[in-house]
Amino acid sequence: MRGGTPSTDDFGQRLRVLRARAALSQEALAHAAGVSVRALADMERGRTRGPQRRTVRALADALGLDADEAAGLEESAALGRPRPRTAEGPAVPVALALPRDIQDFTARDAVLARLQDLAGDTGPHRPVVAVVAGQPGLGKTAFAVHAAHRLAPHFPDGQFALDLHGMDAEPTGPRDALARLLGAVGVADGAIPAGTDDRAGLWRSLAAERRLLLLLDNAADEAQIGPLLPGAGASLTIVTSRQALAGLTSVHRCDLALLRREEAVEMLTRIVGPERVRAEEQAARDLADLCGHLPLAVRIAGQRLLSRPHERLGKLVDRLAAEGRRLDGLQAGNLRVRAAFALSYRQLPTQARTFLRRAALAAGADFSPETGALLAGLTLDEAVARAEELTDAGLLQSDPAVERYRFHDLLRLYAAEQVEAEDGPEVRDAALDRTARWMLRRAAAAALHFDADHDHTAPSGDPDPDGAPAGREAARAWLEAERTQWLAALRRAHDTGRHRQVLDTAEAMHWFSDLNQHWEQWVEVFQRSSDSARALGSRREEAVHLNYLAWAYNLCVHDPRAALVSADAALDAARDSEDGLQQGWALGYGAGALQRLGRLAEAETRLREAAGCLAGQGAPQARLAELSTLNALGILLRQTGRAAEALDIHRRGERICRAGVPGRAAELIAFYHAVHRQQIGNDLAALGRWQEAEPPLRQALDVFDAAQMPSWAEQARLDLGQVLGAMGHPEARETLLAARDALAALRSPLQAEAATALAELGQTATDG
Repeated sequence: MRGGTPSTDDFGQRLRVLRARAALSQEALAHAAGVSVRALADMERGRTRGPQRRTVRALADALGLDADEAAGLEESAALGRPRPRTAEGPAVPVALALPRDIQDFTARDAVLARLQDLAGDTGPHRPVVAVVAGQPGLGKTAFAVHAAHRLAPHFPDGQFALDLHGMDAEPTGPRDALARLLGAVGVADGAIPAGTDDRAGLWRSLAAERRLLLLLDNAADEAQIGPLLPGAGASLTIVTSRQALAGLTSVHRCDLALLRREEAVEMLTRIVGPERVRAEEQAARDLADLCGHLPLAVRIAGQRLLSRPHERLGKLVDRLAAEGRRLDGLQAGNLRVRAAFALSYRQLPTQARTFLRRAALAAGADFSPETGALLAGLTLDEAVARAEELTDAGLLQSDPAVERYRFHDLLRLYAAEQVEAEDGPEVRDAALDRTARWMLRRAAAAALHFDADHDHTAPSGDPDPDGAPAGREAARAWLEAERTQWLAALRRAHDTGRHRQVLDTAEAMHWFSDLNQHWEQWVEVFQRSSDSARALGSRREEAVHLNYLAWAYNLCVHDPRAALVSADAALDAARDSEDGLQQGWALGYGAGALQRLGRLAEAETRLREAAGCLAGQGAPQARLAELSTLNALGILLRQTGRAAEALDIHRRGERICRAGVPGRAAELIAFYHAVHRQQIGNDLAALGRWQEAEPPLRQALDVFDAAQMPSWAEQARLDLGQVLGAMGHPEARETLLAARDALAALRSPLQAEAATALAELGQTATDG
């Protein structure tokens, strides 16, 4: 012995003596060396006789050994390692060494920590299996290799990596994979059984005696993986696959998400260097966004820039900004985003390929199975099955709450390329037209649930009555969920000359639009419908839809100048067609625009003209238009300091509501009544009659909330909050806060008024 070091060849005994000399517990030494306590205990007991060199070096460093002592410890470990194969001797292990780790690996800390915990949780009867699955380009293999290198010290009996070629035309079969694994643990070729089951049994028995880390990369399916998994022993198996492998039981799933923007920029920085990124920080962020935060795309962009040290990041950003050239730009050497997607696409059955590429034609960030079915020419059941199949293959992401699906942006571009390559313009246009016609029929039928003039006992015109939304709430949910899709359908119908369908759909939407004034899209809806009316030569319908457009400019996008232009055009069309009702509406909408422009005298003149025009008409529609006009006139009078006159006007409107309007539902008249109650409350507040103002405002708010009309409700909430504040009511602050936040979410200009009211309320409290 020298310096107290044992001269024994037994590695475990030598390690125990060295640990005792250093006065370290097993826990302390394991922590210092970066190995698990269980692995250290197995070494000292002699269960693990020949740990790898890196593990021995880590132990020597933790024990503070000098060079000679470290060499002696390594010599003892070497004696316990498998011997090379000789012509007559035992089998030599087949090398399935881990691939080279990526030095600039970025992020994934939480998932790595999860695997670290799993590595410490292995035991004789608890082999652990972790599945890393997901869409192409997430960096599953890079992550698994990096994790395997990090976890190697926990598994001193070997770390093996086996590519199963799951995306090849002929993936590695379980029988051949088992032969390679058995060879890796030292079984001679001649001793490997012939049958798959016998090979699997031998592999499980040998793996049960070792602490192994097994990386099974690029798995095809559960049948390929099942025979390779150890049944006992302290092993960790990491499986990567583009398939979900949902049939594997008792496994842990490691979900790799897209990188966050800052993580994508960090990866780019590690590849090209901090100096280039600091010089063009915004370009680096833009590049990360254009790559969709997909690790493969970010790496390709980085490698491309690395190979061109004098090229600016902004140049690549400009190239990738054009969607048609983006996939072409995302290639560097043999790294190609398009190739990664193509590998998965070629593996799909014919019907799944059709569904994937046609779904790329859907508008918006996500799509429903109905839309996918229409575009692909499938039944709904077939579309659902294909969407789930593609989700399992990592090519679509499913919504966690509802049956909707989305693409990664780059994969959508690839799928759209396949439409052009495999379907061509004629098939593509037929799919889009078929989908647009169906969508507009469904949208119109759903919107008619809210139309006060519609006979709800008549057929709805829905293209699939059995699957149509039943009732208002279901109709509202469908219209909101499919908003982007039916708007795209309206555009296509307009652009392809189907003007009657555009008009019918927009007309059906009229009442529904009142519930959703915060949707800016109403400007486009009614711009296209008024264009279609003009194309059809119908001046009366043109007046109707120009009035809708003026409403949208006034209340949805707060553009009074554009509203005035539309209202004046509507007035001309209404006069040409001798439609008194539309003349009244046009005068009213024009007055609203003039009022917002500060031209109050002109606005009052138009409103009084509109009220006179409508009062002389007997149609129920004229009564509703008169109610709207009286409401607007009263507001104008109050804002010009004539609150008492305003109160008289609004009470006149209330009397009409209480008398009822023949042929109009009580529910609709209750809404108009609530509008006038709100303004009566505001008139009373302007007169300083706060106690009287509170009840009508609360009544109006209750009606708007019950009808789920956020734009109306939040304005009434703001009015109520201001009245409560003036009264010193304890609910004032809470009411104003709720109104401010909701108005901000609706992007309403009234959010500034709510913020001011809150500030004044706080100042009043401070003064008090």
